[in-house]
Amino acid sequence: MHPAVRTRFAPSPTGYLHIGGARTALFAWAYARHHHGTFVLRIEDTDLERSTPESVQAILDGMRWLGLDYDEGPFYQMQRMPRYKEVLAQMLAQGQAYYCYATPQELDDLIIARSDGTPTYNFCVVDDDWDMRITHVIRGDDHVNNTPRQINILKALGAELPHYAHVPMILGEDGERLSKRHGAVSVLQYQQEGFLPAALLNYLARLGWSHGDDELFSLQQFADWFALDAINRAPAKFNTDKLRWLNQQYIKSADASQLAEALTPFLAVEGLDTQQGPALTDVVHLLRERAETLVDLARQARIFYHYQPPEADALAAHLDLAVLPALQDITQRLATLSWQPENIHDAIKSCVTQFELKMPKLAMPLRLMTTGTTHTPGIDKTLFLIGKDTVLRRLREQTDKIATR
Repeated sequence: MHPAVRTRFAPSPTGYLHIGGARTALFAWAYARHHHGTFVLRIEDTDLERSTPESVQAILDGMRWLGLDYDEGPFYQMQRMPRYKEVLAQMLAQGQAYYCYATPQELDDLIIARSDGTPTYNFCVVDDDWDMRITHVIRGDDHVNNTPRQINILKALGAELPHYAHVPMILGEDGERLSKRHGAVSVLQYQQEGFLPAALLNYLARLGWSHGDDELFSLQQFADWFALDAINRAPAKFNTDKLRWLNQQYIKSADASQLAEALTPFLAVEGLDTQQGPALTDVVHLLRERAETLVDLARQARIFYHYQPPEADALAAHLDLAVLPALQDITQRLATLSWQPENIHDAIKSCVTQFELKMPKLAMPLRLMTTGTTHTPGIDKTLFLIGKDTVLRRLREQTDKIATR
């Protein structure tokens, strides 16, 4: 009988949780979930000069935001030092290890502890995997050179060897290893830039792995489908445009109330108070088709929560004075309407027909007067959400200014 699957993600807290690490964590998580096994989080913090509490927190925050839940941990290597020294002593006593008196220049053997008694990276990893009963080590291919050393230590301990899977690295679009110069590489930076965690995970899953032609799938579907032999052996190229497209699909299909909740901190960054305007879920419904990120969505939502009257020059650029009678007429029409998008649409259309205007001649100044910008969704739905009283007040204020010039 095969032992229950146990995988692990073991980052070093010397910086943020980067995209490559997140994909490794995702693959290890998915393999454990696919086999109804256990996923372990281990923090390899023995590099005292470079490891920081802030980096540990960034890893934990990144895992939490992505929704990659772990069953055991986080375990910290620094807290396991007594255990490492205990195993080292046992190996020395049993003749599985020996003291070496060669100089560093002469040394060619596998070192498991330094002259000050502190265990080496490879020894700590092996002891952790052994004690934690890890059955499958899924990690980046930058660890390939460590694998023979770790296998030798495991054999010396008489431990059963785990299965090893080394995932090809992620490259930038230029074919070079992904780095800061390619843009965001920190998971939490993608959070700040308005990507949804489900979209980022979906994209990372498709980097080097595929399930037929499926492009969009849930995290649960991915776990159900995941197999190590479906991972491509060639490095994958990170394409930001593809990620933005995928994020847009998730924004379009997300539950409106959940999307509104996710959008709230981005609106706060924009300084917008959603209590002073239409229901945020209604705004989300209207704008979601045009937004690639939550940052986009928050900026587009500004017209509903912050009105900046148009500058005279901007208004003059879009307003022919001959259209002023039509603006006064549409104001009167809107004042008598039952306030629904279809009624607003019909009123604008009738006004354009009556005054023999092309739609932009009326719609552009109408947008500018009521929202402060010419870039809005459909004018009928936009005016509907702004509200009848507010629309009429803004139109009257602006048409009065024009008429008295």
